[in-house]
Amino acid sequence: MSGNHQHGYGGHPEEEENHDSGPLVEFVTVRDWLRYAVTRFNRAGIFCGHGVGDTYDEAVWLILSTLALPPDRLEPFLDACIPSDERMALLENIDRRAIDRIPTAYLVHEAWLGAYRFHVDERVIVPRSYFAELLDDNAFAPWIEDPETVTGALDLCTGSGCLSILMAEAFPNADIVAADISADALAVAQRNIAEYGLDERIEPAQSDLFGSLDGRLFDLILCNPPYVTAESMERLPPEYLHEPALALAAGEDGLDIVRRLIFEAARHLHPGGILAVEVGHNRERVENAFPALPLVWLTTRSGIDAVFVLRQEDLPVKR
Repeated sequence: MSGNHQHGYGGHPEEEENHDSGPLVEFVTVRDWLRYAVTRFNRAGIFCGHGVGDTYDEAVWLILSTLALPPDRLEPFLDACIPSDERMALLENIDRRAIDRIPTAYLVHEAWLGAYRFHVDERVIVPRSYFAELLDDNAFAPWIEDPETVTGALDLCTGSGCLSILMAEAFPNADIVAADISADALAVAQRNIAEYGLDERIEPAQSDLFGSLDGRLFDLILCNPPYVTAESMERLPPEYLHEPALALAAGEDGLDIVRRLIFEAARHLHPGGILAVEVGHNRERVENAFPALPLVWLTTRSGIDAVFVLRQEDLPVKR
């Protein structure tokens, strides 16, 4: 996550206008509302960090989802006329995005990882993970040579359950535990698991990392933990402040959870098992904290080395 590329936060006088005789009357088509939304977002200086790259894509996502239109079919609907009741819903969502800086994912209760759609709300962070492309590309090879040999996997800090669901797709013979310290997050995860029909394969578990998992062993432990440093937490754009701080903040150097994972994971892995951890842009911090570990970094399509892997035998054992 990048909290270093902040745009301006300030609103503009236009945000205080009386809309009663403005957009609701003047803007009729999807094209009209798209132009209006992009202008509002640009003037408000919103931060686009939850799955889209700019204000245009953000406006398209918000409008199509609010109108229950296909997310990848804008062109056929550009000149469609929008009924007055739907215009009210659009205006409310655009206002809340521009003024209150609520992420679009929370306004429309959906987020996407590749082709997978997930329900989200303020109980979980908006899904975003380099693991999504690594799982899709079978990028764990040669660490996992045959995905069908994975029979047990653990998704720690599961949040919305999105990575557990992607793991179920990537490892067809695996029973998966989706663990999180937050009961609220697990309620969201359970909903997504049920919507994908994976109740028989994915088990939600409330656990502070491995705290409630004594005696359980896995072939693969995957974790996208909180890893935001204290300094970065103070500089986050307002959009991120709507997310649970518990799922973001990880102490002074962002490694509070990573340290626990490294020292506790060995006794929960089968011999030869794999620990894979996402740490964002914290590679240098991890390497400085654990200079003796044979960390291997998996390169993503973007070229960022954000995920490290370790085998069970290379992990330290907590005394």
